[in-house]
Amino acid sequence: MTRPLIGFSVPRTEALGKVTGQSHYVDDLKFPGMLHGITVRSPIARGRIRGILYSPGIPWDEFTIVTAADIPGRNRIALIVDDQPCLAETAINHAEEPVVLLAHPDKQLLEEARRAVALDIEPLPAIFSIDEALAQKVVVWGDDNVFKTFLLEKGDVDKVWADAALIVEAEYETGAQEQLYIEPQGMIASFDAETGITVWGSMQCPYYVNKALMPLLDLPAEKVRVIQTETGGAFGGKEEYPSVIACHAALLARKSAKPVKMIYDRAEDMAATTKRHPSRTRHRTAVDRDGKLLAMDIEFVVDGGAYTTLSTVVLSRGTLHAAGPYFCPNVRIRSNAVATNHPPHGAFRGFGAPQSIFALERQMERVAGALHMSAEEFRRKNFVHQGETLATGQVIQEPVNLEQLLDRAFELSNYHAKLQRFARDNQFAEVKRGIGFATFMHGAGFTGSGERYIGSVVSVEATDEGRIRVLASSTEMGQGTNTIFSQIAGEALGVGLDVVEVAQPDTSQVPNSGPTVASRTCMVIGKLVESANATLTKNSELLPASTFWTTER
Repeated sequence: MTRPLIGFSVPRTEALGKVTGQSHYVDDLKFPGMLHGITVRSPIARGRIRGILYSPGIPWDEFTIVTAADIPGRNRIALIVDDQPCLAETAINHAEEPVVLLAHPDKQLLEEARRAVALDIEPLPAIFSIDEALAQKVVVWGDDNVFKTFLLEKGDVDKVWADAALIVEAEYETGAQEQLYIEPQGMIASFDAETGITVWGSMQCPYYVNKALMPLLDLPAEKVRVIQTETGGAFGGKEEYPSVIACHAALLARKSAKPVKMIYDRAEDMAATTKRHPSRTRHRTAVDRDGKLLAMDIEFVVDGGAYTTLSTVVLSRGTLHAAGPYFCPNVRIRSNAVATNHPPHGAFRGFGAPQSIFALERQMERVAGALHMSAEEFRRKNFVHQGETLATGQVIQEPVNLEQLLDRAFELSNYHAKLQRFARDNQFAEVKRGIGFATFMHGAGFTGSGERYIGSVVSVEATDEGRIRVLASSTEMGQGTNTIFSQIAGEALGVGLDVVEVAQPDTSQVPNSGPTVASRTCMVIGKLVESANATLTKNSELLPASTFWTTER
């Protein structure tokens, strides 16, 4: 019997390649005749494009130049709403919006050329805050600057206020946050009139990129191939944005008939790509004399930036988590994702939940203080238990022992002793020290019906060499996907890690197992890997070599 693989620490399957430099990141790849690509961006946040000027002194005939007029299909980045242009054509809606693409073999001359392109833009009034967006003094999107709205209600909030012992109101804000992955955004594209487009790059979601390239280039699925290279970190920042840089590289490759590499430097990456959504949350909370929650009225708003991107999904998750792991009989959560003239905001670890949870936990501290009650006691009074309902109306069917989890956290951190010591020492210390705690719930995978909507697929192949090959579009980006899949497959089949290999995500070879986001890879896709291997084991006597077993959700 092979030693169990689950529950034990094992060597990372990709570790040797990374520490020896054998792993190939996108900037390590080189192709014959390859050009370098670069983006000319708007210096202002909002305006009308009147013209593009190419200054003399640059040999422009040596350059591949792409504008919106060169796009053969739809000038959109296909995602959810498809409101974001690949290249601005007449309107500018955020600073750093891409307008012109350039390609040339000489990177130094390419930089000079970028500085020699002048965009003639008529400035228009812009908005940069949630308050400005909701005030509608300037409308930059639709009729009201609102991308998406949710309303979640439980009980009757309005009937509670008159009889409440205490009502606490407050407002909380969070700012944009940069993911700061070590490896910046990067793509290489190669185009062939017969076979279509092939893209290599640093990404989380190969099928997002695949989906974006087809309508842009007006190509069928069989002529679009997306290959994930080794990816040096992502944290959500390489969920949707790689579709943008992939589309840009593909347009340059198509026009030049040569491979084109586009790699952002750190400054461009930080200026132009998506960040965590800024947010504003307003809480109005009613409690009785014993400190039990009676009502929570929450207004949650996120700044989506100039285009929708993933704001609807971010808003949904933030809304679902806004009332936390507490039992409250009356809850109302009103939420909006609004448009501003910032570069679009997008995914970042937890996407939406950290913003609303931060506001909730600060509100819990504030309410506890108003009750002259410790934050610990107040939370313990209001933890949700089996048989009770969350703000969504979901009934908790299984035992939930948040009290024990809190006890364990306090024990491991030596919380109470530190709290007393810091309070004593801070009276005379120049540098103050502190310790705090928060309680929260977090849904892994896509909440609601999200996972059923995605319909993930995983395949397992028994090869002629007697090995097991796992095929999925879930990407390794430093979090251990390949090792986890190897452990799960090996455990299901009773074989060692050396028998299992995980295919590099390539849309021409692996099925669509959905995006590598929302902590879903191990829980959701890992279960499919287990099921596929279990099926393989049951039918092993009937299987010839090189047979696939596919599991769908």
